[in-house]
Amino acid sequence: MILRNTIVGQLLLLMLLYTTEYLCNAKTVSTEPLSMALPEPRAYLPDAQNLDFVYHDHEELTRFLRATSARYPNLTALYSIGKSIQGRDLWVMVVSSSPYEHMVGKPDVKYVGNIHGNEPVGREMLLHLIQYFVSSYNTDQYVKWLLDNTRIHILPTMNPDGYAVSKEGTCDGGQGRYNARGFDLNRNFPDYFKQNNKRGQPETDAVKDWISKIQFVLSGSLHGGALVASYPYDNTPNSRLLKGICRSSALCAMFQTYSAAPSLTPDDDVFKHLSLVYARNHAKMSRGVACKSATPAFENGITNGAAWYPLTGGMQDYNYVWYGCMEITLEISCCKFPPAYELKKYWEDNQLSLIKFLAEAHRGVQGFVFDPAGMPIERASIKIKGRDVGFQTTKYGEFWRILLPGYYKAEVFAEGYAPREVEFVIVEQHPTLLNVTLQASKYIIASTTTTTNAPKRSTTARNLRDQPTD
Repeated sequence: MILRNTIVGQLLLLMLLYTTEYLCNAKTVSTEPLSMALPEPRAYLPDAQNLDFVYHDHEELTRFLRATSARYPNLTALYSIGKSIQGRDLWVMVVSSSPYEHMVGKPDVKYVGNIHGNEPVGREMLLHLIQYFVSSYNTDQYVKWLLDNTRIHILPTMNPDGYAVSKEGTCDGGQGRYNARGFDLNRNFPDYFKQNNKRGQPETDAVKDWISKIQFVLSGSLHGGALVASYPYDNTPNSRLLKGICRSSALCAMFQTYSAAPSLTPDDDVFKHLSLVYARNHAKMSRGVACKSATPAFENGITNGAAWYPLTGGMQDYNYVWYGCMEITLEISCCKFPPAYELKKYWEDNQLSLIKFLAEAHRGVQGFVFDPAGMPIERASIKIKGRDVGFQTTKYGEFWRILLPGYYKAEVFAEGYAPREVEFVIVEQHPTLLNVTLQASKYIIASTTTTTNAPKRSTTARNLRDQPTD
């Protein structure tokens, strides 16, 4: 009472209250700088309306995406690319400072989660990535740069029907892996090496239509059951069935077993680099430690897909061969469906990798292809010499290609134009800007047809080069 009735006493009480409040908030104060320096933090800094570290069913996932889109209309746009067999929307959230429309010169990248319904860690990581992006845009300069210069499309679940019948705590087995018709969606895409006779499913058809309409530069597909970044090719022209031999009991139950031999793409150096970017920014992956004694260990936490085990109809090979999109498969949990209390640790392990990987879309060469009048040429084909898998320009004449530092030659060709070869240099510090102008050809070049499932890039290129030019 005496303290309260004197000025000195009141000052002492105020100092005591201030000290108590400071100590109570010390943890919050000490973590504020973490959101300002992206490479340092691994702790999750929740938004005011924080997303819990629990598994979200489809209704909860939908509510979160819709609420986020409504709360951050300048950073997000929500759309559905189709529906699952049981009628669940395949939601995609765009996170960018220009979410509603493509901005010229800004590359599109994507993440796809939960293609196997019983591997939902990636599904939850992508929800937390969305929240981290929108809640950190005004405080984290790296995130702001990424969203200002990239359009990020996130499909948290490609197989919501499979997830609905999966069981938390199940580390192995196939319950929920497949879609509602019993199809493995990661064996349901057209294949470069072998004819895939499996009937197309609504989920894979939706994804194929999606990537045919947007010129994605870079992609990651999130899986569970191992800890490794796997890169194309997944299939091989000379895979050989080995009867009675398996690499692990879990894989024996699910996959045919093949001789393990690498199947390398013309962009093997780039794919290894992309895989290492993810593995080295991950808290554990680059150590290459096996999940179990019966499963393989991966040097530096990366592997060629076919060297691990070949498969037909995989999504990453399809992205690369058909559309020139560099996709890798990210196996981020030893247990396929771990208990929810482990999700926070998985986020801490993967947060930095998920962000740094997307920034790789800004490595290499980018530019435009124009006609003599300065108008953009849509669907001009580009191939880096010595790298047979090509890519095409957007309707605005844009192109991007991830390349490591070095000297390169690009062959550029389009129907009705004389082909052109240009030289350029890639450096480490920034992407190379390259604009190419094509001159009209004297002759109209007939379009070429082919009976194979592979893209028509090579046939068109040969026809163009065979024609007389100015």
